[in-house]
Order: sequence, then structure tokens, then C-alpha cells
Amino acid sequence: TNGNGAAGHDEHDGPMANMSVTQIVEVLEDFQKEKRLEELLQKYHHTQQRKNRVIVFVLYKKEAERVENTLRRRGWGVVGIHGDKTQADRTRAFESFRSAQTPILVATDVAARGLDIPDVSHVINYSFPLTVEDYVHRIGRTGRAGKTGVAHTFFTKYDKGLTGELVNVLNRTKSEVPADLLKFGTAVKKKTHALYGEHFRDIAADGPPKARTHIKFD
Repeated sequence: TNGNGAAGHDEHDGPMANMSVTQIVEVLEDFQKEKRLEELLQKYHHTQQRKNRVIVFVLYKKEAERVENTLRRRGWGVVGIHGDKTQADRTRAFESFRSAQTPILVATDVAARGLDIPDVSHVINYSFPLTVEDYVHRIGRTGRAGKTGVAHTFFTKYDKGLTGELVNVLNRTKSEVPADLLKFGTAVKKKTHALYGEHFRDIAADGPPKARTHIKFD
């Protein structure tokens, strides 16, 4: 990691998560996530000063609205940032969260890109992102500037294609790998290339494609 607690990258094994972040991965059914989120907020947000900041990451704009509205109805101090909000609304939400006036932020990956807020104590991944690189970016919002943090992640059967890469990140940071996660398998899918498809790594290893040889038949 760098001095700000951001994640690094291992050229051969993939992204390297911040060692200052305690990673907890929990395998759930989709319908269990809403109740579990509130349980975690009770645990992580009420056991400390109410000013501690918590980021709840979701995948889609509609999901962000739903989670934000549900938490607000249940009495939580929450703001949200996502692509459907105006820039003015996002700025107000960001400033309210940064000052800890509103200590819970629900955010999508795009809206949260570039966020650098000190003293985020917890990250909760309500929905797993589309890539493990995004996962590492998300959890790097906590445990910054020499401090420790906690990242609690919900993982469902719909995310199982990323199991192998996630297990690699957990292993490299000596984090606990839950047995329920290993049930999905640990194979790592080859990344695809726009031109060469999934075999591009093999092509790259052999060097650039050779020029075609024309054979003339008499």
C-alpha cells in the first residue's frame, strides 16, 4: 500500500488490498442483505461515537435510492450519491458526510470514485462490485493514513464468478476465507481482450502475431 492506505497491485497475482483493513466476507442469500445491513449498522455504528463514518457501497443507482430511503425511514442519518442525483445534491451529500453531520453514506462505485475522506471507520459492501479491482478500491476508503478500518462484504451466488480472485486477495492479506465462499470454487477466469478474446494472455506470451505466410499452389 502507499502512504495514504491505498491499495497496490501485484503484477502476477492481481490487486493487493490494504493490509490495514480487516476484511470480513459473508455469504448470504439476496433477500437476507437488508436485515443484515441494519444489524451491522447497529454493531459498527452504535458501539462507537455516533460521528464515526460508514460507507455502504451498492452497485446500481436504483439500489442506492432504495437502500438510502429504507435506512432513512428506519431512523438512520444517511445521505446518498449516485449518477441520478444532480451535482449540487451530490456536493451537499458529500459535505454532510465529510463533516460527519450525516455519518452514513450510500454510494455507487462511479459516484464514489476519487473520494478521499479521512476517518471512515467502516465500509459495508451491500452488493459486490463487478470486478475485484473495484472491491479493493472500495475497501481502501477505510484504513487510511496509518489508521485501521473494517470492510464487511456481502457475497451471493450471483457473484460466484469472482470467487477465485476474491480468495486470492483474502489470502494475500492473511484474511479469513469463509468456508461458504470456497464452495463456489477458486478458479480464476481469464480476462478477455477486446481483440483477441480470452486467449490474449497466451498470444501475449508468444509475442505479437506473426505476419501471414502466403503459399502459392500451382
